[in-house]
Amino acid sequence: MRTIGNFLRLLILALALGGHATAATRLDLDGAWRFRTDSKGEGLSAGWTTGPPEGARAVTVPHTWNLGQDQAFDGVGWYFKTFVLPEGLTDRHVELNFGGTFYKSRIFVNGVEAGAHEGGFTAYHLDVSKLVRPGENRIAVAIDNRPGLATIPGYAMRLQASGNVWYDWWRNGGILRDVWLSVADGGLIRQQTITQQLSADRATAVTRVRVENVDAETRAYRLTAAIEDPDGRVVGRAEQTLRVAASGAAEPSLSFTVERPQLWNVGAAKLYRLSVQLRDEDGRLLDERTDTIGFRKIEIKDRKLYVNSRAVRLTGMTRHQDSPWEGQAESAGTIRQDWNDLAALHVTLTRPVHYPQPQAVLDEADRQGVLLVPEIPIWQMNEAQLADPRLLPLAKRQMDEMIAEAGNHPSVLAWSVMNESDASKPGGLAFFRAMKAHINALDPGRFVTFADSDVSIAPWKPAQALREADFIMANAYFGTWSGGAGSVEPWLDFFDKAYPDKMLIISEFGWPGPFSADPKTADAARVENLRGQMAAFEKRSFVGGAIFWTYQDYHSNRNLYAGSVDGYVDHGVVDEYRQRKPSYAAWEHRNRALDVSVSWTVGEGGLKGFTAKVAPSAAGTLPSYPLIGQRVRWKALDQNGAVVGESPPTDIDLGAPAIVTGAWDKPVDGVVRLTLDVLTLTGVRSGGETAEYRPFKLGSAPFPPDPAQLSSNPAVH
Repeated sequence: MRTIGNFLRLLILALALGGHATAATRLDLDGAWRFRTDSKGEGLSAGWTTGPPEGARAVTVPHTWNLGQDQAFDGVGWYFKTFVLPEGLTDRHVELNFGGTFYKSRIFVNGVEAGAHEGGFTAYHLDVSKLVRPGENRIAVAIDNRPGLATIPGYAMRLQASGNVWYDWWRNGGILRDVWLSVADGGLIRQQTITQQLSADRATAVTRVRVENVDAETRAYRLTAAIEDPDGRVVGRAEQTLRVAASGAAEPSLSFTVERPQLWNVGAAKLYRLSVQLRDEDGRLLDERTDTIGFRKIEIKDRKLYVNSRAVRLTGMTRHQDSPWEGQAESAGTIRQDWNDLAALHVTLTRPVHYPQPQAVLDEADRQGVLLVPEIPIWQMNEAQLADPRLLPLAKRQMDEMIAEAGNHPSVLAWSVMNESDASKPGGLAFFRAMKAHINALDPGRFVTFADSDVSIAPWKPAQALREADFIMANAYFGTWSGGAGSVEPWLDFFDKAYPDKMLIISEFGWPGPFSADPKTADAARVENLRGQMAAFEKRSFVGGAIFWTYQDYHSNRNLYAGSVDGYVDHGVVDEYRQRKPSYAAWEHRNRALDVSVSWTVGEGGLKGFTAKVAPSAAGTLPSYPLIGQRVRWKALDQNGAVVGESPPTDIDLGAPAIVTGAWDKPVDGVVRLTLDVLTLTGVRSGGETAEYRPFKLGSAPFPPDPAQLSSNPAVH
């Protein structure tokens, strides 16, 4: 989680203080804007920089125009906003901030160009101090969503022979994420960069804080910091004084030692809060910022992934930022709903998709204990594109912006620089080497990799870039694009010999719908495929994780059923409206990290109770990771739905198999349905069992058990 400034009260605060605001403030500019497409390219010459033209319609930002009437529009769209700046905030340092605008943007404030940005999924800011005025102000934003040969994402020229070089998700032009105005007086905190280290029963955290002097004279500051544990207790403080030249910057570091830290773990995240405050010589608060931090140690040793010195094998699925109601301009509610569903699907690892994610996604991964491999959207580019001198500076800038936003999050396992591009060729190798060196200098200690498809389709091809990646990510669609389903076993054996020192993450696998006749048969094939492929991956200990493609069907004009030129790709375990397919249940059951079996206690008069064995998955299975902080609850109902007995959630130690017992006072001479749930720290069901006891009575018809609902020992007669 990240906060900048005082998260506002802004207009009330500023007006009440009459020009003496005590800290950097934030004015939310989301909500009502106006929008119009510029199909004739007339916006600049027609004076749209000063206000909306005739025909501009009301929209709500965040917004993409590629829903509804302008779904297929590619070109320049204009957004317009009028806001009032209070008198007391006008002689300050004022910045206009965008969380993400897709793709190339030019921003005008009161008719004057304030700046520009290229890249659709990362935040940026513009100094508009000299452009704003007391009272009414106007913003105009011109955004071009068209790809090119050297844009990121851009035309997928590896697919040139197909005649369709679009990347595989929709080009959602627009203001996709939040917009806000920040106002500072005297100085501001631009960023804090947090590093942490574990040793025995102690953790150290160091925050490097970038302080900027926004005045025209040298200023003295006092920087204070505090760290709070997951229970809200302050466990460390630090402070430093500094002087910064006019319009200059400084990056002091503050350090903390935390004894016996609560650890961030897979599926069991414990988060600390590190807050910094900037004050002037008189003690006046100028700015403040808070980030979360998770103490954890992540290593790759002997081709295995270790979290806090425990070997883990993880599984998960990707999720596009896409829905029929919001496109990529997602609300926090959609993100939370989807991530709660991902938690129910036992996701502990994801890329999460081909482009940088918003803070809400990063926060969810932190909270739920999910490891991420964020990626910049270089998708299916050929060698000529990777070697284009225009591409590398843009790729570095996008990576810089992504790391600036995501680098403090404990959920980030590694950075990925591209997907299914010509990394095996000299131009691709040079590109990867340059990007890896750049990332290592910017974020030392974090792994660097990329997602490759050649390693599964043509594993014999030279692949020096794969050898230089910190671990290998393979998009492996055995059963469809990569070859027959039965080829996965010999391929894994070939990989083992070709890359004997590399851990493998299956970065994509699954069943694309068009390989079947219709969605129903496609999902049946999807279930069979995921079960078979997971079984093959599980046998090889060097496979550290497997990521299924995808959670939901998503908007594209690639990989569609015959005759479709655009639509929703049939690839998910839920459809675009989040309606579950049979593959949802198949994935959920296959990826539990525990097993539950139930036996019954029968005495005079009928059923008296049960005994359940709850066992964590054996070490080395896929998935397997320590189950920490789990709780268990149960409820038994009779054949009329009345509660026979139940328990509240209670702690359960799953460091080893555990026994759960339940009983009720009055025996039941009839059907009893038992539901036993094992819950994570965040209350999500990590596994359990639904079992039904049906007493045998002479002369009664035999009861056919439902294997999906009964345990391996459903009844004692």
